[in-house]
Amino acid sequence: MPDIAIANRTKRVLLGLIGTPIAHSAAPAMHEAAARAAGFELHYHLIEVADADRADLVSILDGVRRMGFSGINVTYPYKEAVVPLLDALSPEARAMGAVNTVVARDGVLTGHNTDATGFATAYRALGRSDGDAPVAIIGTGGVGKAIGFALAGCGVSHLRLYDSDRAKAQALADQIGTRAQVEICSSVEAAVSGAAGLVNGTPVGMLPNRDSPVPADLIRKSQWVADAVYHPLWTPLLKAAQKAGAMVMTGRELSINQAVDAFALFTGVQAPEGAIADAFDRSLAAQEARHRAA
Repeated sequence: MPDIAIANRTKRVLLGLIGTPIAHSAAPAMHEAAARAAGFELHYHLIEVADADRADLVSILDGVRRMGFSGINVTYPYKEAVVPLLDALSPEARAMGAVNTVVARDGVLTGHNTDATGFATAYRALGRSDGDAPVAIIGTGGVGKAIGFALAGCGVSHLRLYDSDRAKAQALADQIGTRAQVEICSSVEAAVSGAAGLVNGTPVGMLPNRDSPVPADLIRKSQWVADAVYHPLWTPLLKAAQKAGAMVMTGRELSINQAVDAFALFTGVQAPEGAIADAFDRSLAAQEARHRAA
């Protein structure tokens, strides 16, 4: 966390989000509501750029430095691509090779990963003690990496990874190293069968997509099922899990927790968690109303 709270030095904070598609993002509402509750002004901008290459990302990050941003969030598909373009990385972000929060301070851009800390908070709230029982992660991109590190840090000692790009799963296995036993699976079925829990770390199920990364008949009542997607909140995967009687974790918990941690990094102020949660819920309700009306 910064030594000097940004809010003590200025009454206006500028933040943003890089990614695509991000029109549905609740991030502006969450961070702006948190700032109002904390007593200062904050503007949060969506920077939606499709198919950005290295040169594009360098230009965007240079703009962050030059235009007075206190930081930016990074989402799909750029959480890994920005890593080599930053000036510094937190130890965990360096270990996993993925960043979702970039703090800008005096022209220096430092990458952090609050997806990892946010998911760890959400997992602990489940009250689980999975120990050496396997937990499956479907998708090993930016958020999948964060989830893997979070689970290993919470004492889950056996992870099963599945990704359509096996090289990405192998890369995560190598990065986790001795933190947990990691098994790379050749199919979703192999990953999920007999697992204590499973997590969707892919964008499958995010509107307008209505697919599920895991066939419904593979889900068991004894499992817990989590989805990083929150648009919609109840994805096809979570609806199937609920029908099977499994314990579920929606993308709400990850979204709110990562925002709480990112806000503190950006501003040096402890985030008003209630304000962030209320803003998330209002934003999601408005999105769902628009979707029903469409």
